[in-house]
Amino acid sequence: MSCLLPQFKCPPDTPVQFRRHRHTSAHHLACTGQDPHSRSRSIINRWHPQSRPAMPHYMSLRSSSHHLGGLAVPSKLKRRVRSIDNNRGVKMSMEAGIGIMATKLGMMSYFEPEGTVVPVTVVGFREGNIITQVKTESTDGYNAVQVGYRRVRDRKLTKPEMGHLQKAGTIPMRHLQEFRLQSIEGFTPNQPLIFSELFNEGDLVDVSGITIGKGFQGGIKRHNFKRGPMTHGSKSHRALGSIGAGTTPGRVYKGKKMPGRMGGTKTKIRKLKIVKIDNELRVLMIKGALPGKPGNLLRITPAKIVGKNIPKS
Repeated sequence: MSCLLPQFKCPPDTPVQFRRHRHTSAHHLACTGQDPHSRSRSIINRWHPQSRPAMPHYMSLRSSSHHLGGLAVPSKLKRRVRSIDNNRGVKMSMEAGIGIMATKLGMMSYFEPEGTVVPVTVVGFREGNIITQVKTESTDGYNAVQVGYRRVRDRKLTKPEMGHLQKAGTIPMRHLQEFRLQSIEGFTPNQPLIFSELFNEGDLVDVSGITIGKGFQGGIKRHNFKRGPMTHGSKSHRALGSIGAGTTPGRVYKGKKMPGRMGGTKTKIRKLKIVKIDNELRVLMIKGALPGKPGNLLRITPAKIVGKNIPKS
């Protein structure tokens, strides 16, 4: 079929669907006899859930498309949709045992009996570390123990939070955290956790908390970059420098180390040794530095050792 408007000079042997017209809708209608917007309307109707005809119950959308939120996604996007579904199913890590929450008090030097000086962090305990909920595989899909810490006044909590704690019969507490365990036998709501019964001197623990916020910092402090020459006419002292090539790739790669906000993130320090347990003062002495400053909330759990206290798989 040849073009009915010769001023556009359409090649006669070129199929209509591959012709690159600089024409209007009227020209397209004159050349092909088809509405130029019919294809876009068909695409919209195909994607709109209300305009599709009802499918029999025995036909599965997964055979030719994936169903996501009431919208049929073509087969080309199956892999992308599966990755989204997998991300939604991310599970929390398994703990080696029940843990407790504590408050960082500060650092000091501890002298061992043989005279060795050990830098330790003193960790104290406020009122709390009481089990508020026990989650099971049948009710919640996984086994976990929820623990509350740090008693507060009733007016400091919302009514849903107060109702949750009153259901367990516990005191009002500020912090609630879960410890996912392999077995939850022996744990009941409103059961207090005593640190001296859970840990012994010499045990290894994992301690996590929020680090001290440093604010917006440059590349030298944040990523340990080297500075430029300070003399001999150099004008680049602490500047970042090049962040990538120009024409190729013509962009900055994701994850490029650059200035930005430093600190204030959750960090876990693994396999720290408990040096001393003082039951009278209700404190722990843990070797080394812990995240955060004095008064910071810490989460202390038994150290994970693959093949020993947690399975390899």
